[in-house]
Amino acid sequence: MNLRLYNARILTMEPGRDIFFGEIWIKNEKIVYVADQEEIEREWRGEGVPRISWDCEIDCEGNLLMPGFKNAHTHSAMTFLRSASDDVPLQSWLQDSVFPMEKKLTDQDIYQMTRLAILEYLTSGITAIFDMYLRPEVTAKACQDMGMRCVLVSGLNDFTSSIAQVEEEYMHWNRKNPLISYQLGFHAEYTCDRALMVQLSGLAHRHRAPVFTHMSETMEEVRECRKKYGMTPAFFLDSLGMFDFGGGGYHCVHMTDSDMDVFRRRRMYVITNPASNAKLASGVAPIRDFIRKQIPVAIGTDGAGSNNALDMFREMFLVSGLSKLREMDAASLDALEVLKMATVNGARAMRLGRADVLAKGKLADLILLDLCQPNMQPLHNIPKNIVYSGSKSNVKMTVINGRILYKDGWFNIGDRPENIYAACNTIAARLLSE
Repeated sequence: MNLRLYNARILTMEPGRDIFFGEIWIKNEKIVYVADQEEIEREWRGEGVPRISWDCEIDCEGNLLMPGFKNAHTHSAMTFLRSASDDVPLQSWLQDSVFPMEKKLTDQDIYQMTRLAILEYLTSGITAIFDMYLRPEVTAKACQDMGMRCVLVSGLNDFTSSIAQVEEEYMHWNRKNPLISYQLGFHAEYTCDRALMVQLSGLAHRHRAPVFTHMSETMEEVRECRKKYGMTPAFFLDSLGMFDFGGGGYHCVHMTDSDMDVFRRRRMYVITNPASNAKLASGVAPIRDFIRKQIPVAIGTDGAGSNNALDMFREMFLVSGLSKLREMDAASLDALEVLKMATVNGARAMRLGRADVLAKGKLADLILLDLCQPNMQPLHNIPKNIVYSGSKSNVKMTVINGRILYKDGWFNIGDRPENIYAACNTIAARLLSE
């Protein structure tokens, strides 16, 4: 589809480029033109702009176009646990609720619950997800059917999957696919035998691939790792050669300076999940220290079982607010840095370098934010408004791979939301009653 978005404020998230009035042109899945109004008029008169037959032209009415948010850590199908197991510590939550109920899940359950999550992602302006869950092929099908961009990451552990299966998935999903790719990963040090982690490290070396995992989420996790191996999780996993080709850690709440040095040396990403860590009382990640050590930080929602909401606006505010509170310094973290975490850094952590900023040749993954609402006025500083006062209600439109999947409350996902809601409520009732 050839799509013209005009009369827009544009925040490309390119370094040093401020918000400007202009247009974005999309042809099929790619951005083919981004320019301010004066440049367009000048080039149009000089015939330096291609003449395109538009399938759709949208007047953005002065609202803001920007890159979509990248949810760099989630378990989409865990919507089945939303508000079903709350107000308990992490280990109890995992052992008494999550693991037993996950054993009951069918492929159809995972498919429908992932579709529910995708609806929420679209309303939150999320255009790509880094998803770790059971049966990744089912998650991939849901995302392909609805048009969501997804980077699968293996959740290898002692109870599910195998090295052979992970390698097969890695090879399969990294063939050319417009929406789905795959990265190596495992659930966590505490759910994997040492021999299994050594095998995964070997797989990473064979493919020269990064590895991602839950890491240092709780004090208990770090304490138990020290007891078993005499090292923190970051140091232990690095001693296995796990991160020789990079990767990242989800949560990273309880990190030492030496752990951070591992991340910096291995060029790894921290993916912070503030709402989940706050709700499970896991702690507050040392975001300012990561930035000081030049460790890139991305943002994830985690799953709806531990967070309840798949809302990037809430995550951005919490990243900033909790960091300032932790440091007792209101100047410790700038809103524009947080916005970069939610867009550019997330894309790069997920190895989606073609979806990080709005520029010619990049993938057309973008959102339109409504600035004509009270929470966005006055327009003193739009990026700070997004982080500190923005909400899902400001998302007017979500475009992924050049397709408008959500606009003004309407979904273009091949099904009616009501059908998905009905299916998910039936599944949830069955799971909770068994």
